[in-house]
Amino acid sequence: MSRDKDSFQSSRRRFLKSTAGASVALGATKAFGYPYIPRRRSAIEETRTLDQIYQAAIQEGGRLVVYAGGDFDGQQDGMRAAFKQRFPEIDLTIVVDYSKYHDVRFDTQHETGQVVPDVIQLQLLQDFERWKFFDRLQCYKPVGFENVYPTLRDPDGAWSAVMVIPFSFVVDQEALGSSAPKSPEELANAQWTGSIASSYPNDDDAVEFLFKRYTETYGRDWLAAMTEQNLSFKRGSHTPGVAVRQREKLIGIGTSGSPIPDPSDNLKWVLPENDPFLAWGQRAAIVKNANNMEAAKLYMSWLLSEEFQGNANWPVRTDIAPRAGLAPIWEYPNANLEAFPAFMRNREEVELWRQTFSLYFGEVQGEPSPGWLGLYPGA
Repeated sequence: MSRDKDSFQSSRRRFLKSTAGASVALGATKAFGYPYIPRRRSAIEETRTLDQIYQAAIQEGGRLVVYAGGDFDGQQDGMRAAFKQRFPEIDLTIVVDYSKYHDVRFDTQHETGQVVPDVIQLQLLQDFERWKFFDRLQCYKPVGFENVYPTLRDPDGAWSAVMVIPFSFVVDQEALGSSAPKSPEELANAQWTGSIASSYPNDDDAVEFLFKRYTETYGRDWLAAMTEQNLSFKRGSHTPGVAVRQREKLIGIGTSGSPIPDPSDNLKWVLPENDPFLAWGQRAAIVKNANNMEAAKLYMSWLLSEEFQGNANWPVRTDIAPRAGLAPIWEYPNANLEAFPAFMRNREEVELWRQTFSLYFGEVQGEPSPGWLGLYPGA
C-alpha cells in the first residue's frame, strides 16, 4: 500500500471518529441525536446556595462570558440588568448572535484552542447533544435540576433548558379588534394581502419549523397562497413584532412573544387553541474547562433558581406554576415541544424545508441583524 493511500486511510479513520458517522459504528442506543452513553462524569446536584457560589465566583476573578442566541444585542439588556442587580461584583459579558453562527464559532474556537465563552445558550438544540458526545461540555446540575421537566434536561447535567421561548403570529389588536385572524390558516386570506410582516423561514430554524407545521397542517395550497400575500420579509425573528408595534403592518409571522395579553400594547401574540404553534426549551451549558467555572455555575444556578423561574410565563421546572393561569408548556399538544428537537436533529429534513421555502419565497436578503461579530467576540 502506498504512503498516500496509508495517509488517506488514516485521515478517513480520524474523520469517522470525529463525526456523526462514528455514532452509527458504535451501535449505541440513541436517546438523543447522538448515542446516549451513561458517563461516570454525571454530575451530583449542587448543594451550595446562590450566595455561596457568588462568593466563589468573586474569588475566582469575577468575570463571565456568555454566548447567547438572539437577533440583536439589546435583547439581552434585561438579563444583564437583572444579573448585575443580583450579583453586582461579576463582570458579565453576553455576546448575542444568531445561534447558527455561535455554534460554528464555538466549534472553530475549540479547533484552534481559543475558546472564549464560559456558557453557551442557543436555539440549536442538537448541538448540545453533539458537544456532549464529544466531551466539550461540563456536566453540572444546579439546585432544582431534578425538578426540570425530564425532556428539558440532559440526564448527566451536560445541559439544561433554562427558559421556554414560544413562536406564533402577532396582530395589531388596536387596529383589528375582533376582526383579527385567530388561526394561521386565515393568514392566507386575500384580505391580508400586503398587511403581513415575516421573518425568513429559510434563515432561522424555528421560523422554518413553524412554516413547516403550517404547511403540513393546511396543505401546499396554503403555502402557495402565502406567496401571493406580498409578505414583507426581514432578517431577525424580532422584526415582525417591530413592524406591528410601529404600525407598519397589521400582522407578523414567525416571532416570539408573551401569551399573557398586555392591554397597554397594540401588539397581541396569538396563542392558538388547537392550531400549531412552537415552544422550545432554550438550552444552556457550561463549556468544559471554562475560564470562569464558578461564575458559569452561578449563572446556570441562577437561571434555574426559584427566583428566576418564578417570573417566567412558562417555567422549565415542574414544581413552579406558570403565570396567569397558563398550563405547563408540556401540556399543550399543539406546542410541538418534542417535535422541534426531533426536527433539529434531522439536518437533512431541515435543509430540504429550507430550500423549499427558498423556492417559494426567494433567497434571504440583507445583513444579519446582530451584525458580523467575527470569530472571537467577547475575548
